[in-house]
Amino acid sequence: MLRLILRRVVVAIPTLVLVSMLVFMLQKILPGDPVLTLAGEERDPAVLDYLRDKYRLNDPLPVQYGAWISQVLQGDLGKSMRTDVPVLSLIAQKLPVTLQLSVMAMFFAVIIGIPMGIIAAVRKGTALEMGANVAALSGMSIPNFWLGIILIMLVSVQWQLLPASGYVPPSEDLWLSLKTLLMPSLVLSTAIAAYLMRHTRSAMLEALSADYVRTARAKGASPRAVVLRHALRNALMPIVTLVTLLFGELLAGAVLTEQVFTIPGFGKLIVDAVFNRDYAVVQGVVLCVAVGFIVMNLLADILYILVNPRLRHA
Repeated sequence: MLRLILRRVVVAIPTLVLVSMLVFMLQKILPGDPVLTLAGEERDPAVLDYLRDKYRLNDPLPVQYGAWISQVLQGDLGKSMRTDVPVLSLIAQKLPVTLQLSVMAMFFAVIIGIPMGIIAAVRKGTALEMGANVAALSGMSIPNFWLGIILIMLVSVQWQLLPASGYVPPSEDLWLSLKTLLMPSLVLSTAIAAYLMRHTRSAMLEALSADYVRTARAKGASPRAVVLRHALRNALMPIVTLVTLLFGELLAGAVLTEQVFTIPGFGKLIVDAVFNRDYAVVQGVVLCVAVGFIVMNLLADILYILVNPRLRHA
């Protein structure tokens, strides 16, 4: 297992370098000039020159990238061009918010998607399977931002059951924090639950047709034991790795949901940074998300080996 981790880390290094180069270069071609925004309405030429020298914007792009990546390797992601706050501090403030939202969304996705997949496989060819497939297709087809707006109009405005937007840290009020994130986490979990349902159904159908399941049935095992003890245990191996990978996607894909519900997480931070041409914040957040996604991929590989002992000596 240690060799696997080392191989994955070695592969991750050039991936991170490539991601950092792409982010750095692509944002430079965005229209607009951050210096003009920072200089104010008068835009004194002396101030413009000072800002360009301060942020090294007059240097060639390779020189700018080299200076930035050298700071990153020292644990310094720079400072925000608009607020002069260290990017690491901004990430430390926003990351717990997105993590809480992603954990809640994954919780709902698991408790909805996996049972639906099991039912669809066990009740193959019935109305239950058709209903599960329709629900999964709807979950993958409905845009998150549209579903979020509809829920705000119904649940918050019309029925007044939950807050429409905002965020409360758990340290201040745990119950209110859960209430504010209930709707956005449900919205964010719809597509994930749909993917889990379809993959669970496919894995369960394959497991239920295996020889060891037929043997268990021939020995007189109860249908419940056949499904849960024999089929599900083997079908969960790819599902466990899929959950880990989808959680990495949640961290990067909560942008629209956070914007709709005005949640001050990674999504809102990066959107504001892009509109304000805050290069240091965009680079730091995207690099952090890339690291998180690579870590989730590594964790998925480790979990797959743990749930499948036959691969430990491969």
